[in-house]
Amino acid sequence: MTTSSSERGISLGMPELPAPAYPDDVRTRLEADARDVIARYPDSRSALLPLLHLVQSQEGHVTRTGMQFCADMLNLTTAEVTAVATFYTMYRRRPSGDYQVGVCTNTLCAVMGGDAIFETLQEHLGVGNGETTDDGKVTLEHIECNAACDFAPVVMVNWEFFDNQTPASAKRLVDDLRAGRDVEPTRGARICTFKETARILAGFPDERPGAVEEGGSAGPASLVGLRLARGETAPARVVHPRGGPQEEVQDRTVHEPSPTEHLSSHDAPQETSASDPSHPAGPAAEEGE
Repeated sequence: MTTSSSERGISLGMPELPAPAYPDDVRTRLEADARDVIARYPDSRSALLPLLHLVQSQEGHVTRTGMQFCADMLNLTTAEVTAVATFYTMYRRRPSGDYQVGVCTNTLCAVMGGDAIFETLQEHLGVGNGETTDDGKVTLEHIECNAACDFAPVVMVNWEFFDNQTPASAKRLVDDLRAGRDVEPTRGARICTFKETARILAGFPDERPGAVEEGGSAGPASLVGLRLARGETAPARVVHPRGGPQEEVQDRTVHEPSPTEHLSSHDAPQETSASDPSHPAGPAAEEGE
């Protein structure tokens, strides 16, 4: 007994119809914005990334209509635009919520509780990775790295940081978002919708009063290394090994190396093929052998 292709779930496929056009008023507005963006670049195709953010700000994700619009404005093929839109995860390819909640599940955040936060939010919201709540408010996703390991575990909402989270605090966060209550990130400007965020990422100013001044910078934990390099930290504290005297010695005189001294063994010259003739570098055999 044979089955038809439709019964096997196989589509022979008709050619996809052209993407529907934007309404005239929307296209007119987007064209004006797009020309503003394109004028910033000596090569128009360099404007593709911000233009994708621009069309994402219109519908909340990058549609076929949006990609066709970008192709038309930049004299590109839709294949070229699609290749870029599908490469970067910041461009959504399907409808999503007003708030993109990303939980870092990379190594350090995961160890510090990121996995537990993500599992808790999936159960609490009733959605899986990349899915949106029924009210259209929250899209949940795991993120490989939020570049904030010193504040692990980290959650982001529309790319704003919520540091040192716990399952309980993350649940309160998404509940507040869904209820329309104001939430303040640990660092950075107050939260706006994903569409508004996309327009800002397209290069247009954040017109909310005071939002620019709220812009985040590196937090204290991120600046420890810089303070060390500048010598701005407190005097060194030397702790004796176990079994030795228990008191800590403070304000000890620290030897200042001269300009000709190496600061550590990592700065010392290492043996190389040039300095160690008995271990020359180079291919084991001549090319072509």
